[in-house]
Amino acid sequence: MRVIKLTISYDGTDFCGWQAQAEGRTVQTTLETAWQNITGEFIRFTASGRTDAGVHALGQVVSARTCSSFPLARLPLALNANLPADVRVLQAEDAPKDFCAILSARGKTYRYLIQDRPAHNVFWRRYAWHQPKQLDRISMQAAANLLIGEHDFQAFQGSGSPRKTTVRHVRRLTVDDHATELAPLLRIEIEANGFLYNMVRNIVGTLVEVGKGRAAPDWVGDVLRSCDRTQAGPTAPPQGLALVHVEYPKCGDTS
Repeated sequence: MRVIKLTISYDGTDFCGWQAQAEGRTVQTTLETAWQNITGEFIRFTASGRTDAGVHALGQVVSARTCSSFPLARLPLALNANLPADVRVLQAEDAPKDFCAILSARGKTYRYLIQDRPAHNVFWRRYAWHQPKQLDRISMQAAANLLIGEHDFQAFQGSGSPRKTTVRHVRRLTVDDHATELAPLLRIEIEANGFLYNMVRNIVGTLVEVGKGRAAPDWVGDVLRSCDRTQAGPTAPPQGLALVHVEYPKCGDTS
């Protein structure tokens, strides 16, 4: 028995999220089917986090226990040959026997993209939220700064996924311009030791309210202290969100 760790990327547009469901196309079922095709073995992959329908991943990490001795070096190529074009295996590794993609994670980084211009670029419609007027980046960053640090983020937690604690430590939260060949974009990146359900999308929706001038930056601090989801802004749509990176302890680090 060995533990396999895969780093994967996917376009979430045509998926009903990561987690396997009785009906609907999911990333988990797609990956598990590809594994079974090349090894003849059914295994259950665990992801670092369950992305929702329409949410993308640039560096999702998954793990599973397997009896297969399939050569590690050939694994990405073999899996990709059995996967649809909207899922790619980027890297395959043997992991320690106690490794679990979700339980071993020390932190994650998410990115959210917004097109704030009158006419959206159609080539970004699957990967960015369109706002027809330019957003005030300075005010949004001032508001974002109030969320950095260890806080109770209950006001930004979506319903339906209770946690033992709603305290999280946001290490970095930036609002800046992201230049691309196709269109200029507004980029929001957030790094934290963990995230609540819909936390990133609810934070983005709240920052956009500030960017539109509907609220002052200090309002976000009031929302945070309220611990009341109804006080925050709307949930941003899924297509702008991508899981960028998952952090794990370095080899030998047990702290």
